[in-house]
Parts: sequence; structure tokens; C-alpha cells
Amino acid sequence: MAFVSEKRGLRADAQRNRQRVLDVAQAVFAAEGIDVPVDEIARRAGLGVGTLYRHFPTKEALFAAIVVHRVEGVAEEARALARGADPGGAFFRFFARLVEEGVAKRDFVDALGGAGGDLDRATKSARTAFRQSFADLLERAQGAGAVRADVTVEDILALIAGLHVAVRRAPDAEAIRRLVTVVTDGLAPSEPAVRLARRRKR
Repeated sequence: MAFVSEKRGLRADAQRNRQRVLDVAQAVFAAEGIDVPVDEIARRAGLGVGTLYRHFPTKEALFAAIVVHRVEGVAEEARALARGADPGGAFFRFFARLVEEGVAKRDFVDALGGAGGDLDRATKSARTAFRQSFADLLERAQGAGAVRADVTVEDILALIAGLHVAVRRAPDAEAIRRLVTVVTDGLAPSEPAVRLARRRKR
């Protein structure tokens, strides 16, 4: 029985260590991006590198565990918004939230865009689900006449990525709001855009 108790104690310790690594890594990746070395994450977590690797054999595996959870949550939020009564307002609120999230958490930008290699493969399913749910929200907003009909979800994601770069150079919160407003105003329907969309449908 003593042996079983020790094993249970080790499992509890291992679980705490795993959660500690995830918590620290999430904070570090969010603040500094995904280029932070694994040994630095282990140091900040107060653990040995070997302990970290027992739970996450590569940095990509660690990042993927964080990213999948976060992106799945954002995808579910987009699905819920698409079912709402005001898809246009929901779309623009969600757009602003994605910009804010990317400014506060640099790893979120890497996650949505794909960082290449094994990480792309590990997070592909979650990113695909996110893009589909965001595309559904965009389509509903376009159907409601709130967003111009000639833009795609890839266009929107490119704009968000560009804003992530631009707002980091903004001097204050007011400048950030102004930049976001310029872009969202450009997404509103305009007569030339409506005519172009109609020609494409013919």
C-alpha cells in the first residue's frame, strides 16, 4: 500500500509540474512570442529541463497544447456569435477582440497564422475549425449587410495580422482605436464594393 501511495504522490507532483509548466509557458509565450528557449521556461517555472521534457518532448508540443486550447475557445466564441441576432455588430466586436488579443498575447498571432513545421501540423485541426467558424460569422454579417460582400475570411485575417504590427507602434490607446476604426470603416459596405460583388455572382 505504501508503494501505491508513493505512486499516487508522484502522479500528483507530476500533474502539478505539468500545470506549472503550462501556466508559465502560456504567460511567457503571450508576452514574448514563441522564440523563448525551453530552458528559460523551465527556469522560470522553477523546474529542471528534464522535468519539462518528460511532459512535453518538444517546445512545439508545449506550445501546441496551449494554442489548441486557446484557439478552440475562440472558435467556439465565433460560433456562438454567428447564432446571435446581430451578426454585424458581433462580427465587428469579434474583430476588435482578435486585434486586442494579438496585441496582448504575441503567441496568439503566431497561432492563428501558423508558425510552420510540426507546430502547424499539431494545431491544424484547431486552426481550421477557427477559420470555418470565423468564416460563418463573416458570411452572416455580410448577409445582414453589415460587411462588404467582396472580402473573404483570409482577407480579414490578413488585416488583423497587419493591425497587430501597426498597433504595436501606436503611441497610446486612442491611436490604437483610431487604427482599428479606419480598418473597420473600410469593411463597411460601399457602393463600388456592392457592384463588384454583384458582377462576381453573375
